[in-house]
Amino acid sequence: MQRIAILYDACNAVLSTFDLDEVLNQILAIARDYFRLRNGSILLLDDATRELKVRSYFGPRDSGTRHTIPFGQGITGTAARLKRPVYVPDVEKDARYIPGVAGTKSELAIPLMAQDKVVGVLDFQIDETNSFEEETIDLLTLFAAQASIGIQNAKLYSLVQRRAAQLEALNAIAKQTTVEKDVRELLQEFCQQIPHSFPARHVAVFLRDADGNLVLRAQHGTLTGKLEEDELLAGAGRCGYTTSAGGKLQYGPIECPSPCFAGAQSEVCLPLVSFGLNLGMMVCVSDEINAFPPNDVQVLESVADILATAVQNTQFVDRVRQLAYLDGLTGIFNRRYFESRLIEEITRASRYGGMVSMLMIDIDHFKNVNDEFGHMSGDEVLRQVSSVFMRQLRKVDVVCRYGGEEFAIILPATQLPSAAAVATKLLRAVEAHQFPEVPRSITISIGVSEFPTNGRTRDLLVQAADDALYAAKQSGRNRVECASGTASVVSEQ
Repeated sequence: MQRIAILYDACNAVLSTFDLDEVLNQILAIARDYFRLRNGSILLLDDATRELKVRSYFGPRDSGTRHTIPFGQGITGTAARLKRPVYVPDVEKDARYIPGVAGTKSELAIPLMAQDKVVGVLDFQIDETNSFEEETIDLLTLFAAQASIGIQNAKLYSLVQRRAAQLEALNAIAKQTTVEKDVRELLQEFCQQIPHSFPARHVAVFLRDADGNLVLRAQHGTLTGKLEEDELLAGAGRCGYTTSAGGKLQYGPIECPSPCFAGAQSEVCLPLVSFGLNLGMMVCVSDEINAFPPNDVQVLESVADILATAVQNTQFVDRVRQLAYLDGLTGIFNRRYFESRLIEEITRASRYGGMVSMLMIDIDHFKNVNDEFGHMSGDEVLRQVSSVFMRQLRKVDVVCRYGGEEFAIILPATQLPSAAAVATKLLRAVEAHQFPEVPRSITISIGVSEFPTNGRTRDLLVQAADDALYAAKQSGRNRVECASGTASVVSEQ
């Protein structure tokens, strides 16, 4: 009757839940209640490390049951290797015993099997010698067989649930690629979403720059040894593509000789490849050893493929958008870009209490240049004036062709006096420049305005600069005029 009762309760424990921890706790509860044992544990086998790790136990909290045992070592490891129960009535007389629970006199280890494969060990350590009778060992062995089914079912169910969650995440990630986004915004959303469905504590995306270097563009996670955004990955070649003897590129997970992130215990480095182009790398990091099982890596490869395609599409859209903002003749930004960028700079300056200035520029007597030397020479003058501006200004400054022979320049974080000084430098540089197609000096007139002094909106700021430009031309040209009304003659004629 006892055997039937144990099997009945064991079957109920197996079928009542698919939560692995709950199954383990119920198995140990049955063993404790029926056999009146004070210490017991279930160790599950980690296939990657070939170690038996305590997953659940009962007994005193300070009993020392939470430990790891290498496969084949100790009483527990030996039972796993032999695939049969190992009973030691007196542990002091058995050299295989590894001290665990304080006061242990005898130990019984029963392997948990699923299709002739060891999945774990049911282990009991008792504070008396000769504590188990043969019939009890048989009953516990029979019980362990039922427990093995429950454990395997729970693990399979957990795997199915995990895979379903990953496929759902994969679908959600794929949907993101259909929405037009900025590259960095897209990458950041990818990095934030992956840890929800994969065992990654930290996710980073590196893209290759014009020189082929891997540069960090986005990251998300809790790793303390993280890199800073836009930081170049030192020794980036270690995380490039692996190459076969024939020289063909092998697209797949990369085993890096050293980790990309300090403090990483395991990493998966996945190349971002789209239509044969090497775009960069996605790195998934964990602070646990062997955190990424092969099945997870396969799904992450699909994530990397989707990301690579999304990055390429986004970069293509950015290039198309940039072309729409460029002036075909001079190669600098056009009026459309100027209008949108000026609004951005005004909004930023307004939000943070800063300033922004702008220059409105006109080439003096440009019609005469076209009439005297031809439109081809006039076009070359426009190109060379644009080039002079680009050489004289900061990278943050925005040079635009406003229309015809007019140019507009945005000077972020610049006050009116500094903007006037910049205008003076540009005026002198153009006057000193030698134009091969035009054998005489070319001069410009410049109007300067400042936010918020001369206007709090785009239209008001442009109008103020335009009025100042008109005043400069009316006053004789080849000069700078500020919207405040103060003229500055900067070139002697």
